Amino acid sequence: MLFRHSTPRLQFHPPQQGEELIRFEHLEKSFGPKRVYDDLLLSVYAGETLTVMGGSGTGKSVLLKCLIGLLRPDAGRIFFEGQELTGLREEDFFELRRHVAMVFQGAALFDSLTVGENIAYPLREHFPKMSPDEVRARVAEKLALVDLPGIENMRPADLSGGMKKRVGLARAIATNPEVILWDEPTTGLDPVTTENINQMIRSMQKKLGCTSIVVTHDMMSAFTVSDRIAMLANRRIVQVGTPEEMRASTVPEVRAFLDARRQELEPREGVAP
Repeated sequence: MLFRHSTPRLQFHPPQQGEELIRFEHLEKSFGPKRVYDDLLLSVYAGETLTVMGGSGTGKSVLLKCLIGLLRPDAGRIFFEGQELTGLREEDFFELRRHVAMVFQGAALFDSLTVGENIAYPLREHFPKMSPDEVRARVAEKLALVDLPGIENMRPADLSGGMKKRVGLARAIATNPEVILWDEPTTGLDPVTTENINQMIRSMQKKLGCTSIVVTHDMMSAFTVSDRIAMLANRRIVQVGTPEEMRASTVPEVRAFLDARRQELEPREGVAP
């Protein structure tokens, strides 16, 4: 089934706000003897910020990579805008990645390129007919959107950790994607920068009207940025709910995870996301 040349080219028709955009259906995935998913079920709705929360090594980032074709599930199906992604050719995933962009944990910037060249990279890949002036304008627009105007000529080595995250986001949104995937966006950042990144995740939803999927084990971030939270434990999604519903959860895996990390939430008690 993989890479079958008769597979039709994807045709995207974005759903209305609140309608199902992405569905993971009965997903199974293993790496050798390590079983990561066993009958995983999850839906993501257009316009929401959904956080997949769970401990280290539970497969949170694997879910994002399966969605955009960097990894393949062993069984089950994945749908985007009603179209099944399982078994697509690599070139069809290239088309999908114009609509679904990922902000990697370490920003994944090219050290040999300037900031402007980094942000222009996906534009040149996906829109080869875009003129140099249009590329420059788009790069400037996205840098302004992440509050870093005018730094096109800087190098990644000259940026702070928080600035690298912002440039990574500017590169991710350069193609005007419908969905932004955030892979552990606050890992390794100080509390002030973490709060800035959390605010940026929320602001992208308002400014771009996009859908976000965030994977994290950082409870402060999860309860700050999310419309809904999905708890990944024991190789499946054990509960999905609003932050308030998750706080009040009686599901054993959720309760154990929250109780073990309750101190992380104390600074945010009483603060609205």
